[in-house]
Amino acid sequence: MDPSLAEVRPALTSYEELAKMIDHSLLRPELTEEQVAEGCRIAAQYDVASVTVRPFDVDFAVRQMNGTGVAVGAVSGFPHGSQTTAAKLYETRDLLRRGAREIDMVIPIGKLLSRQFQYVEMELQQMAAACHEQGALLKVIFENAYLTDELKIIACRIAGRAGCDFVKTSTGFAPSGSTLEDLRLMRRHSNPNVRIKAAGGVRTLEAALAVYEAGCARFGATATVTILEDWKKRLKEMAAAGQPA
Repeated sequence: MDPSLAEVRPALTSYEELAKMIDHSLLRPELTEEQVAEGCRIAAQYDVASVTVRPFDVDFAVRQMNGTGVAVGAVSGFPHGSQTTAAKLYETRDLLRRGAREIDMVIPIGKLLSRQFQYVEMELQQMAAACHEQGALLKVIFENAYLTDELKIIACRIAGRAGCDFVKTSTGFAPSGSTLEDLRLMRRHSNPNVRIKAAGGVRTLEAALAVYEAGCARFGATATVTILEDWKKRLKEMAAAGQPA
């Protein structure tokens, strides 16, 4: 963990603070409906921020999560971002109509790499407007494994101008996931109103605390149970020792 960043962000001291950073991810293509149901049960039991599901699971997840206080999120343009803007908008509006309240969309990676920045910005503006019309959040996935630092910075600035709610490191399906260096870079170059989400590789409590210190407000996780059980144990140990978490 970076000591300088730890001084900037106050230490987490409650179960809820960490739990509400987690988007419990149910995006693997081979998941059965029974496994999605179990994932929804875990998300509800551990009272995380959201459960993120595949588009065809949204109706099912909305029913499962009804009354839990855990949001249902879904993905759009996933996992490569190569769909047309019109197709992404149709998919997003359909997901919102079905009850999703958080959308993780993939930026048009090839257009960003081709430096067609106006295309990227226009797409993000339209996607943000579609989400905000329904009171939903838009998280934009950069897929940093394919980008230079310059393009990551440009993408952060575009997302801020477009009114996106989050910028996110990765889908979890690229050659690599989030890194602390990327998270710090994205935090430095993003509008203060834009939050940061890590995805790919956050599987332990130490990793979760590290991404928090690097500036994250959310992270995607499949190891939710492990992380939060370890966090509950850590909090109990700190309380017994009379120490802050």
